Amino acid sequence: MTAGEFHKMHGLGNDFVIIDCRTNSVPMTNSRARAIADRKTGIGCDQMILLENSNCADVRMRIFNADGSEVESCGNATRCVIALMGRDCRIETAGGIISGKLDGNLIAVDMGMPRFDWQHIPLAFAMDSAAMPLAWEELETPMAVNVGNPHIIFFVPDADMIDLAKLGPLIEVDPVFPQKVNVNIASVHDGRIKLHVWERGAGLTRACGTGACATGVAAIRKGLTKSPVDVTLPGGTINIAWQEGGSIIMKGPAAHVLTAPPIGMIFK
Repeated sequence: MTAGEFHKMHGLGNDFVIIDCRTNSVPMTNSRARAIADRKTGIGCDQMILLENSNCADVRMRIFNADGSEVESCGNATRCVIALMGRDCRIETAGGIISGKLDGNLIAVDMGMPRFDWQHIPLAFAMDSAAMPLAWEELETPMAVNVGNPHIIFFVPDADMIDLAKLGPLIEVDPVFPQKVNVNIASVHDGRIKLHVWERGAGLTRACGTGACATGVAAIRKGLTKSPVDVTLPGGTINIAWQEGGSIIMKGPAAHVLTAPPIGMIFK
């Protein structure tokens, strides 16, 4: 990788602009991140990723959503960064240190242990995060999980029948979620999960790695399926393995689209 150059990559259609800032820093603000992510006037991406030097891991990853907000974790981006590095490595994020390794044509990532306490989601007040006594229209009694960032999961008979474009933005900003929330709509059939995700700060997405992790954990914990489980999103399938008290192992692909000149030459 050349200092400052950017890469366009995606994990199952969840796409990223990744900038290597380890030698030459690239100043980043919320407005600049938003401009780069714009699909009409910028480069276009779901999230923008900065790679920086780390004192506790091989590299530090900063993650900016398309709306310019900086967030803690992104599973698909983690796989892309490991593929870009071309080796097994540990990655520092705002949500904790994540480790991953190349596994043939796939990348396996240890996403750490999920958290279920209401304070760690976080929620605005104490409640049972395994069956939250809340509802938004036909969606009710979700489970909340933090997998480096906050998620709620609704299990329904048919995930395709829910208008997530309508309900996702309402749930994301509900005051019960002080840091907003990612919204997952899932259905389980024959031990497999079908999933649609409204991603905090990005909207509907073709794939969400942390959403697949949170939903896989929720389904296993509820006894709806067993580990490991395939989670199929509009962009493709991610495999999730988890046992109670252990770390989440996410396995899936990453694709490199292009490499381009340093970002500063394009967005002053």
